[in-house]
Amino acid sequence: MPRLRPLASLLALSLSFAGASAARAQSFTAIAPTPAQVRPAVDQAYTQLLSAPQIQALMEAVKADHTRSIDDLKMLTEIEAPPFKERPRAEAFLARMKALGLADARIDSEGNVVGRRKGTGQGPTLLISAHLDTVFPAGTDVKVKERDGRLYAPGISDDTRGLAVLLSWLKVLNEQKIQTVGDLLFVGNVGEEELGNLRGMKHLFAEHRDIDGMVGLEPAPDGTVLILGTASHRYEVNFKGPGGHSYAAFGQVPSAIHGMGRAIAKIAEVRTPTFPKTTFTVGTVGGGTSVNTIAPDARMAVDIRSDQMDSLLSTEKKILAAIDEAVAEENKRWNVETLTVQTKLIGDRPGGRTPSDSVIVEAATRANASFGHKTLLTGASTDANVPMALGIPAIIVGGGGKTGGFHALSEWIDLTDGWKGAQNSLATVLGLVGVQGVTQPLLEKRPARAP
Repeated sequence: MPRLRPLASLLALSLSFAGASAARAQSFTAIAPTPAQVRPAVDQAYTQLLSAPQIQALMEAVKADHTRSIDDLKMLTEIEAPPFKERPRAEAFLARMKALGLADARIDSEGNVVGRRKGTGQGPTLLISAHLDTVFPAGTDVKVKERDGRLYAPGISDDTRGLAVLLSWLKVLNEQKIQTVGDLLFVGNVGEEELGNLRGMKHLFAEHRDIDGMVGLEPAPDGTVLILGTASHRYEVNFKGPGGHSYAAFGQVPSAIHGMGRAIAKIAEVRTPTFPKTTFTVGTVGGGTSVNTIAPDARMAVDIRSDQMDSLLSTEKKILAAIDEAVAEENKRWNVETLTVQTKLIGDRPGGRTPSDSVIVEAATRANASFGHKTLLTGASTDANVPMALGIPAIIVGGGGKTGGFHALSEWIDLTDGWKGAQNSLATVLGLVGVQGVTQPLLEKRPARAP
């Protein structure tokens, strides 16, 4: 059992900042206690790192680049990136990566933008990423508008801010000639939103089997560290029957809509545990041809989520059974067997968890303390689900700035002092990969995964 070092003395120096962070984090739920101690090696690494003159100069460069980085943010935000149509934004992001020094960056076969900033060759590979896609359909007005100190535009914080921060990091690391020990794999990935099904991350981890850890950027209050990946399954359910005239065929044929209604009623009665949190919803419905027709078809989409796979699978089993029972009851109601149902899995997000006492979480906790923030450990469904499910250390942190209105046309970001969050998360990254002549990597280099 490694000796641990208290964080209280570090936090006491910056209570005013921590209080502000806590106030911003009220909408986030803690899923584990904040680590009260870190390993001495973690504490020592960040003491050395943040006192080193070249790293202090680097952090000043992040601050100095803040205004320019907002230009990247606006430019990328105003390029539409609906699910499965991220290519134009990917090409713009790639062009910026190349211009900032990653000459070998490329768009892979899934649509991710990938560029490796090589270390000394003796350290781990850390994936640092933000997703390219937004939830908004093609044709959405994505022009950035400024008022009252905020920037407004669909997708500007989720997750275009993360993309702009990655570009800023790349710029300052190269200009300040910072040589990391481990490799930094810069990625703008696809498929995080809606039915993207984490396709970008799934492809990345299949193609790059040397990734030893991940730090993803998402809109989150300073000090927030996501360590839990909520798993989800989504189903498209189609009910089919012969249909018929509402009067002439009454009693002879079953209604697809009535059968679906029975199914929804049964699903609504399914019980789920409070812990692990497990949820479900029938999110969309449709079907039928006219008011005076016994519906020949009906369809619905079902979302099932849980913080643990066992609970997810148990709830899924109950819901699928409820659908079958409803169809049987509708057929029995009319003494027929002509109503059928088909279920199709359209969303499959694996889940997982990064232990709160792992080095990657302690590194984020120690970096947060240095910037005056108490760490809040939380969970959600993000790109980090994929490495977590593979047992690879992964966290999600914020990139700086106050944000709100996610997934709404009124989405906004206030970037007043947003450079502080960009500094904080970069410090987390540098401690994990190490800096030549300053610190050794905290992240362990793992054996490459087998195909």
